Amino acid sequence: MENKPDNKQKGNRPKRGGRQNTANNKASNGGRRNNQPQAGLSVNGASVSRGAAVRAQKRSQADAQRVANQYAAANPQAAKETRRANFIDDSPRLKVIGLGGFDGGGSKNMVLIEYMNDAVIIDCGNDLGVDLPGVNYGIADTTYLESIRHKLRAYIITHGHLDHIGGLPHIVPRFPAPVYGSRFTIGMIEKIFENFGLPMPDGFELQTIVMNEETHERLKVGPFFVELVRITHSIPGSTCVVLDTPAGRIINTGDFRLDPNPLDHERSDTERLKELGNEGVLLLMSDSTTSDRPGRTPSESTIEPTFVDLFGRAPGRVFIALFSSNINRIQMLVNAATQHGRKIAMDGRSMMSTLEVAVKLGMIRIPKGTFVPIANVPNMKDDEIVVISTGAQGEPSSALQRMASGDHKYVKLKSQDTVILSSTPIPETGNDKLIGDMVDNLMKMGVHVFRHDHREVDGCGPLHVSGHASMDEYAEMIEMTKPKFFMPIYGAYRSKHYHIETAVRTGVVSRKNCLNAGNGQVVAFTPDTMEVIGEVPHGTILVDQTGALVNSVVVKDRVLLAEEGLVAVVLTVDKKGGVLLTSPDIISRGFIYMRDNEELMNGLRIELRRAVAQRFKRIDLDRFKVELKDHITHYLFEQTQRSPIVIPVVNVVGGKGEAKTAQTVHTANQNATGEQAEKTPEQVAAEQQQRFQRMRERLLGQDARVD
Repeated sequence: MENKPDNKQKGNRPKRGGRQNTANNKASNGGRRNNQPQAGLSVNGASVSRGAAVRAQKRSQADAQRVANQYAAANPQAAKETRRANFIDDSPRLKVIGLGGFDGGGSKNMVLIEYMNDAVIIDCGNDLGVDLPGVNYGIADTTYLESIRHKLRAYIITHGHLDHIGGLPHIVPRFPAPVYGSRFTIGMIEKIFENFGLPMPDGFELQTIVMNEETHERLKVGPFFVELVRITHSIPGSTCVVLDTPAGRIINTGDFRLDPNPLDHERSDTERLKELGNEGVLLLMSDSTTSDRPGRTPSESTIEPTFVDLFGRAPGRVFIALFSSNINRIQMLVNAATQHGRKIAMDGRSMMSTLEVAVKLGMIRIPKGTFVPIANVPNMKDDEIVVISTGAQGEPSSALQRMASGDHKYVKLKSQDTVILSSTPIPETGNDKLIGDMVDNLMKMGVHVFRHDHREVDGCGPLHVSGHASMDEYAEMIEMTKPKFFMPIYGAYRSKHYHIETAVRTGVVSRKNCLNAGNGQVVAFTPDTMEVIGEVPHGTILVDQTGALVNSVVVKDRVLLAEEGLVAVVLTVDKKGGVLLTSPDIISRGFIYMRDNEELMNGLRIELRRAVAQRFKRIDLDRFKVELKDHITHYLFEQTQRSPIVIPVVNVVGGKGEAKTAQTVHTANQNATGEQAEKTPEQVAAEQQQRFQRMRERLLGQDARVD
């Protein structure tokens, strides 16, 4: 999240005197201005105008809105206009629309391919980098899909990472269509639906179609033909999507690297990519995550010797944190542990789910007896165990962090343990600070820590290899496929810009045939042209920990609460007399500590009493609450230069409802002879006080003066 400017302007308070001029004017007019009654409340001795307080509050709200807008849903007006026009283009042009993945670090990846009355979606991921209170991740806004749901024929998935499949459980049930992918990718998709916490719509059934990338199988989907081509990445079953359309051939690379020696021996099918290029490719859409990294990405096989070395010289237990989907790396750890006679325990729900799919599909080789339950670790000798867990990015709730803090059910890290972080910070997430803090805490405990980016200092070999290509590999992909048009995808704008520069340097594609498109832009293709013809509604839908959607208004309020806090004021007012029946109750959360600010709170209570006396009987209740909120906001800004969320609660006692309550009590107090007992004034006062106390307890639920 970007740092937000400080708009509180402490130290820039307006000069005193404005209030005095107003008072003099009112005195000369007999207490009225232009012979009109007083229009509202004012703060005694205020040195800040009401306008300044209102402007400060608006600035706070604008700041919160800007933060929320980083992950905003589609613009409502744009969505309304799109639904009305339906964005129908019946001309025989192919439309490519990025609903996600064309900005930021490349997340919630989702590309729509539309041709006349048919459409397919390539990838449907989520964004785990959302940094907002109470928000777990974001998915692509599907407003535009509402208008073309009748066209949708398929979801085609490149690989099984969450930024490519995490949106499926939310979107597929609303816009049903078969899901195509490799064997492992479909296994991951079925697992994510199985573990999804919310119920599916009645009658919905996930339909998946496994494609064989080894045999170059081609399936017809509407007017399109789909083929998957094997590509190397950091998860098994990764593929390029080849889509033959009436306008020409499209290739979406998915995430990739061109590893010449992967551990599973499933090298990228470069021969098929060259064949496709020779046959003719209209458009190449290529992953751009690390397009500014020179050279080539090292082979995954280069890091296995490091694990063998560290396992051999570790003085005690070994803990390894890595990305949960990296099955090849887990295979390396199994090999190294077996070589040194160590057993393996594993923790982390996502890692266990991925391993379950890999074992089921025969994609990992584990000698019998290698794995032991995590509960057995405390009872094993230190030099006999390796623990594989999540937490490579310093996630606060990860298994490694819980082991370090002592919150894990079975395992607690101790001095002389060895922790290996087999990863680097994910780009665009700001995880560097989380990882750094975690390493600090581990070192304070006497734990030996090894990191890839500090391997020379730590005295070890490489511990991580990126799953993404470097510049030479990106250039090779372009040279193999020979596209007429080129659109970099799945990356930040600057990454896509560098990718275009690489494409132009290859000489394969001209600069005028390259496009750095943004989310929502509609790019139309014919066999000879590429043109941006409009924009569809796009944005981010936020999801909480339960899987439920979070409204952007709620997000804005949460940001305001986090920045400014909240003040709630509860008044109990006599309807007939228009006076307070109890002292105002004030609740502060995240604003100030009330016990340290008694003078401020007492001053606020005085202002509240004056507000009730001046205005309650002169205006209706709704208007009184509006004026009261403005008055409190003004007073608090005057005293603190801060604008918390203000919630006034006005409880009016008296009238018909109160008379009815009094009559009930009166009847209940008849004596045993049937005669009605008269109450003394002291009894009536005591009962009324008890009712007020019960009412306050219901309203507050706690001592209002304790923060």
